[in-house]
Amino acid sequence: MAQLIQRGRELLRINTQKNHIQYSTDSGRNWMTRYTGTYPGTFVDLFDFGNEIIACTSKGLFVSKDEGRNWQTRYTGSYCGTFQQLASDGKNILATTSKGLFVSRDGGRNWNKR
Repeated sequence: MAQLIQRGRELLRINTQKNHIQYSTDSGRNWMTRYTGTYPGTFVDLFDFGNEIIACTSKGLFVSKDEGRNWQTRYTGSYCGTFQQLASDGKNILATTSKGLFVSRDGGRNWNKR
């Protein structure tokens, strides 16, 4: 699972012990906290999706358009089960979930079983 992603000159990671989003501007030598809220639930995986970061969480998928400072709901339905990891085939998002493999053609808003 991608608990660490590169975004421009920053590294972003999930601090799994505190459930915070942290960032580093010096290749991971020092880390600063960027997000400490509980709204999205427990962070599991981060996915770099162009101008967005999509997070798999205990409550579903959440998206940040400001480098992880704020999070909004993207998908919280039960059809897919619990999201575990995200990937891309170049144009679609693929999700490994507790109910199998799913694909989204619209940035994670709707899902179909693959």
